[in-house]
Amino acid sequence: MGMHRRARGMGRCLGGLGLLVALEAQAEPLRLSQVDLEEKVNGVLALMSFSVVPDLASSSLSFNDAQSDNPNLTLVQFGGGATMSDDFPLYLEGSAAYSRYDPRFVLSDGQDSRRVPLKWTTVSATGGIGWDFPLNDEWVVRPIANFSLGYISSDVNLARVFINQRFDRDIEFLDDGHMSVGGLGGSLMLDWERVRPDYEVDLELRYSNIELHNIGGDKAIEGSASAEATNLWARWRAPTGFVALQRPVRYVLEHSYSEYLGDQRGALGFDRLFTVGAGLELDSSAYDVFITRTRLVLRYMWGDNVYGSSLGLAMSF
Repeated sequence: MGMHRRARGMGRCLGGLGLLVALEAQAEPLRLSQVDLEEKVNGVLALMSFSVVPDLASSSLSFNDAQSDNPNLTLVQFGGGATMSDDFPLYLEGSAAYSRYDPRFVLSDGQDSRRVPLKWTTVSATGGIGWDFPLNDEWVVRPIANFSLGYISSDVNLARVFINQRFDRDIEFLDDGHMSVGGLGGSLMLDWERVRPDYEVDLELRYSNIELHNIGGDKAIEGSASAEATNLWARWRAPTGFVALQRPVRYVLEHSYSEYLGDQRGALGFDRLFTVGAGLELDSSAYDVFITRTRLVLRYMWGDNVYGSSLGLAMSF
């Protein structure tokens, strides 16, 4: 498989060289063919919206191009949240995410056209500040104010052979264009936690809405997107009967359901995602260490026309 990928890479490089020779004799600038760049930027912001909303289902996504078998979208998200204490129920959460996307643009001078591999790289961070309003000993209502910051950069790669060619503004943005993204919004969560000696159960129902906007950048194109989703997440933990680190080893069962409502809806070909997972949890609270619990969970995900699996590592403090 490695040799096959290298062969394709050589083919792309040779194609780029041929494009350089052909362009030397052309007088007209290459322009985007049948594409609205602002619409594409909004599409990339819609993909970023999967990163800014805490969501177990979309915390690790990778899609492959059916023709080249190379990944054209990869998204990874890390995050967590906690309430400070029962006496001071301030809730804080945070997450960071990275994604890489290749939409492949078509450039044309009116006669000839060329496909250009383009890479969009996005990084983002989201924070949240909330307050717990207890309904009883187990149920809590939690409103959360959310804010996000992100950065999007474009890299045409092979299109750098156009350096001596006249460009229009769209091409200029694609070649090392970048922009900063800001987002404000909020979430409402209903949280149920029951702790018993022989089991523990957590259940969270959450609605989130964060509006993302371009807030500046070199050669930036205006763009906006709405990150809106509803998530249902459940976890069951119970002792296995084994002991490690002077504490019971627990088995873990998880399930989540995510319904995408804003610009995320249909952006990747699906409107909702489901996950189921199973794993083990080690309790290290008997020792004077910062990490109290460590979980390793194998998950299976599915939705409209998509499915996959992942291995997740989580820690409690």
